Amino acid sequence: MCNLSQSGSVQARVVRVRVLRVRVVWARVVRVRVLRVRVVRRAPFSSFAGRLVGALDAVLDSSARVAPFRILLQVPGSQVYSPIACGATLEEVEQHWDWLEQNLLHTLSVFDSKEDIASFVKGKVKALIAEETSSRLAAQEEEPEKFREALVKFESRFQLPEAEKLVTYYSCCCWKGRVPRQGWLYLSAHHLCFYSCFLGKELKLVIPWVDIQKLEKTSNAFLTATIRVSTPSKERDFSMFLDLEGALQVMEQLADVTLRRLLDNEGFDLDPPLQEPSQITKRDLEARAQSELFRAVFRLPRRERLHTFQDWALWKVEPPRTCPCLTRSLWAGSSAVALSVRPSGTFLDVLNTASPSAQVLSIEKMEDTSLLPSPVIVSVRGQMAFQFIELKDRDPLPASSFPAPQTPLPLQSTSACNDHTFGDLEMVSSQSSEESGEEAPGAVLPMSREEVKISLWKDHFVEYGRTVCMFRTEKIRKLVAMGLPECLRGRLWLLFSDAITDLASNPGYYGRLVEESLGNCCLATEEIERDLHRSLPEHPAFQTETGIAALRRVLTAYAHRNPRIGYCQSMNILASVLLLYATEEDAFWLLVAVCERMLPDYFNRRVLGAQVDQSVFEELIQEQLPELADRLQDPSALASLSLSWFLTLFLSIMPLESAVHVVDCFFYDGIKVVFQLGLAVLEANARALCSSRDDGQALVLLSRFLDHIKNEDSPGPPTGSHHAFVSEDQEPPPVTDIGDLIRDSYEKFGHQSVGQIERMRCRHRIRVLQGHEGTTKQNVLRVVSPEVSFPLGDLEELYDLFKREHMMSCYWEQPRPGPARHDPSRPYAEQYRIDSRQFARLFQLVSPWTCGAHTEILAERTFRLLDDNMDHLIEFKAFASCLDAMYNGEMNEKIKLLYRLHVPPALTEDDQDSQSPLKNPLLSTSRPLVFGKANDDASDYKKQLKQMIKDLAKEKAKSETELPQMSQREFIQFCKTLYSMFHEDPEENNLYQAIATVTTLLLQIGEVGQHSSSSSSGSCSQESGEGPRASAPSPEQDSVFADTDTGTAPQDARAFPEEAEGDWTVSLEHILASLLTEQSLVNFFEKPLDIKSKLENAKINQYNLKTFEMSSQSLPELKQDSDLLR
Repeated sequence: MCNLSQSGSVQARVVRVRVLRVRVVWARVVRVRVLRVRVVRRAPFSSFAGRLVGALDAVLDSSARVAPFRILLQVPGSQVYSPIACGATLEEVEQHWDWLEQNLLHTLSVFDSKEDIASFVKGKVKALIAEETSSRLAAQEEEPEKFREALVKFESRFQLPEAEKLVTYYSCCCWKGRVPRQGWLYLSAHHLCFYSCFLGKELKLVIPWVDIQKLEKTSNAFLTATIRVSTPSKERDFSMFLDLEGALQVMEQLADVTLRRLLDNEGFDLDPPLQEPSQITKRDLEARAQSELFRAVFRLPRRERLHTFQDWALWKVEPPRTCPCLTRSLWAGSSAVALSVRPSGTFLDVLNTASPSAQVLSIEKMEDTSLLPSPVIVSVRGQMAFQFIELKDRDPLPASSFPAPQTPLPLQSTSACNDHTFGDLEMVSSQSSEESGEEAPGAVLPMSREEVKISLWKDHFVEYGRTVCMFRTEKIRKLVAMGLPECLRGRLWLLFSDAITDLASNPGYYGRLVEESLGNCCLATEEIERDLHRSLPEHPAFQTETGIAALRRVLTAYAHRNPRIGYCQSMNILASVLLLYATEEDAFWLLVAVCERMLPDYFNRRVLGAQVDQSVFEELIQEQLPELADRLQDPSALASLSLSWFLTLFLSIMPLESAVHVVDCFFYDGIKVVFQLGLAVLEANARALCSSRDDGQALVLLSRFLDHIKNEDSPGPPTGSHHAFVSEDQEPPPVTDIGDLIRDSYEKFGHQSVGQIERMRCRHRIRVLQGHEGTTKQNVLRVVSPEVSFPLGDLEELYDLFKREHMMSCYWEQPRPGPARHDPSRPYAEQYRIDSRQFARLFQLVSPWTCGAHTEILAERTFRLLDDNMDHLIEFKAFASCLDAMYNGEMNEKIKLLYRLHVPPALTEDDQDSQSPLKNPLLSTSRPLVFGKANDDASDYKKQLKQMIKDLAKEKAKSETELPQMSQREFIQFCKTLYSMFHEDPEENNLYQAIATVTTLLLQIGEVGQHSSSSSSGSCSQESGEGPRASAPSPEQDSVFADTDTGTAPQDARAFPEEAEGDWTVSLEHILASLLTEQSLVNFFEKPLDIKSKLENAKINQYNLKTFEMSSQSLPELKQDSDLLR
């Protein structure tokens, strides 16, 4: 604590009291006239009773209200203490006390009464708290003070980097079998953490979201509802008394956001509040979920954000309309206002307020009255107005007036023209406008089904409107289920999908895209050309060049607009059907609506969205058709057939006149139509599917059923899909009417709401992404395993460490410029890559060559050696191969790797250790070559070494690549690495003596080679008259083994001349042969090494090493900031 004796008006004393006889606290009481400030710290628990109190603290969270260090305010004569400041450490609370001394205590002398002093201090502290929390993320929480206390606990208990943002926390139990462990569940931006302390025994769990494979609600043996968290290694159950559903929803959202951000960077765009993980809050997650529901319900683009969602009461509509209002909601987004009524299913469609096609004229906030509380009048085009009351908050509503649209919406009448053109192609529907709209005077003709539909739609337009403001009631859903009239189909598709807004907002956009994409040649255009003639080849419209050219323009224009999607198979079938009922430009905007809003993530390289919906479909089968799910051995076997249901909306497996009826419902109700229709198809064939012998027979059965679905109301001739498996000895299945099938699907399976489907998509997206990760992992192991000697289990753990190291950099580091480190489009073995800093951490954790302070330098050289393409990233295959050489390689392989680490490109001129000479007497060339051996032994030693060099030279001649020779500077670094490797080895002394012998030998070998080269050069100079003649050595005589006992060492033996430094070299063969002469060195490099212990230690310390590195990096920054403040 700081010294307070300098303050004349301040007296300090230390008192000790015992609380509950189980824990000791110390306090220093500071009296400022009538004010008493007490600093209190709780002592650690030591006895059994103390541990019991600690367990109660953890269970009941009493410590959340009592911080470890506190500054309390007490007025003399009162037993009430008011908290002034708190801290998790002594240093933190001392900083608070210093601030109080400098800014508060000296101002109290101006007050006369103790009540004024207490009131002033409390007010000052509250103002400071309000000011601080307003600028901190804690202010975004419902209870900032409690959240900050939980944040302090989270940081102290798990020691994660400061960048790890705590999102929310819950009191819960973690079940281990039938035993619950009461504690606290902390949900952060990248991890699920659990802490429990019971009778002095702590339990800490840290589970990254990227490791979670499944989140589901289940129950245990005690019928307690739990949240089951499944990882590749274990399943854990968590239960809580309150808000289990809310906790599960937050967990699903956090896992979904993290997985999509880290694993699905191909097609995922984060909302702005979630782009920075360190800023994520629970409120942001709730806003994201509501915005996604807003976009899904009303077919809005991804850029649309929901600003407010609240209940309202519809007072009246002008002119009067039938409006069965029950529970009502108002949705106000960045460019749209929508009104919904539940549970009747009535929807008042989107009222755009910001686009050029805006339909809202004004939003007026009227004065409150007793009859009309909080009224708001929304006026829209078409002389229609809505008056709302009982709005809780009117401020988030958009501006009060909006500009007039530049172009009117094209849907202006109930009977559209029957002539649909795209390019120069003209498609005429079978029912002309004259036939549908005119009758002979006095004649009463029976109306066809098509005329009845048109008449019903006319009546609906008159009663509910005809533009985007048209009411969407249960009546309109029934009209859609009957099938849209041919003459209105294209325009109603535009209206239901909200593509009509894009069309009116972007005049001329499609024409510009066509011009820009004209003549471009890329992979997408090549695929488009290949599939053009496969798109509805039986339809007359696409049997001529005119129809083919229109389809080409639509597909290439979209590929040019959205290169991330480009072109995917099945887009050609969808676009060709759209062109049959809409103009070329309308078809383009319908394709945009389907690919970017209604079927998100369907049309990309991995068709991730379709796989997610197939997984949702399997769950719906188990819920809605349990008997069929039980009989089917593998419900996922239907995926080979049901994938086309989702990708082509049944267009590829149903007759065209029936499939367009499905498309009608899809544009109105979205993807739920495909789910419910698929369930209806399976239910209609449930008995036959249960009796099928195998999956192949089941697929044939479903294909034949779908091929015989007819549309009796179609005005055109029936066409087949030509996809069924037909056998002559089988009777064709009975014909099914598409209208009856759709009605059955709505009645039996249409209760699923858009919100429920979005929630299921979120949950299953986690499983699908983890399934892709599992496939990637298995393929990487399959490729790498034959090339290394590690057991498969160890290699799998090594891959997990490699991937976790990559993920940790994504958690807490800012992305650096350069190639993407995770690219799903790359080969499996190259999808995850790490940079030099990440490699250095892994090298320190798992490498057997730990060299103390020299380890970091060796890791840098190893990384440069493995970085073949110089992109500053390496993949797992190179990492595993390098470690395999260190652990499982033979001695010559290990020495070769060490040699390569000390020659270019691993060793560079800029190496941070390459300029520091190794000053060690063991490197002196004046030492004898062999010591401690007799002369005869030395002679035999030389002969053996000579033979080794000859044998190694023969192996060298067989090798394809030749390593460069090692210079003197590089050799010094090589020796330094060896000395560092032997530190703390049990045979350290023997190893040092052996390496001294080898080093002396290699130095003399290099010098002899240097002098031999110098003598040869001098001989050449003598012949040319430039220098004295020197006799060349005989070819049979090896100069390496010259007698070293004569004592005739060269004059420059102790110092390497600068001009001769480049000529001093040794080769890998010299080094290896020299090392083989010392048995202790041979034993060191050939002793068996086990990576298991390293892997276990790495799993425990990987996070700690990362945290330590980030904290040590932040220290210089803090010091620099403090210097600037001074």
